[in-house]
Amino acid sequence: MKTRTLSLLVDNSTGVLSRIAGLFSRRAYNIDSLTVGETADPKYSRMTVVTSGDDAVLEQITKQLKKLVDVRDIKVLTPENSVQRELMLVKVRAGAAERQGVISIVNIFRGSIIDISAGSLTVEAIGARSKLEAFLEMLKDYEILELARTGVTGLTRGTDNVTYLD
Repeated sequence: MKTRTLSLLVDNSTGVLSRIAGLFSRRAYNIDSLTVGETADPKYSRMTVVTSGDDAVLEQITKQLKKLVDVRDIKVLTPENSVQRELMLVKVRAGAAERQGVISIVNIFRGSIIDISAGSLTVEAIGARSKLEAFLEMLKDYEILELARTGVTGLTRGTDNVTYLD
């Protein structure tokens, strides 16, 4: 099973997300991660889809996405040709006795403490999925009260592979 990250430039119109998700659903393909946001041009949105399967399934997903009218461009994001990041918010139970240990781990991973209360710290961590997994592994001795992840988002490196529309 391989993983593929796709960057889709799509029309920013009603139902686009539903049509793309429906394509995956109808063919029983899995979406491991999905992020969507408007681009600098409000007519378009960028979707980053992380999916998995064997080579044939991954090629079929790309071919099927290219057939959708709303999809203007597709790029395969590889570690060599792209920058990819994920945002994670973690609320950790941390009273006065545990707080310094959590803060030390946060600092090592260049995270930020964005909220503090008498019994917890809320931490923001940004980075590659592997970095965030390592961060969670370091927090295993603490109780994680809540966890939210954005999913992977990314862009190709440089200017050679930029798609201009209009």
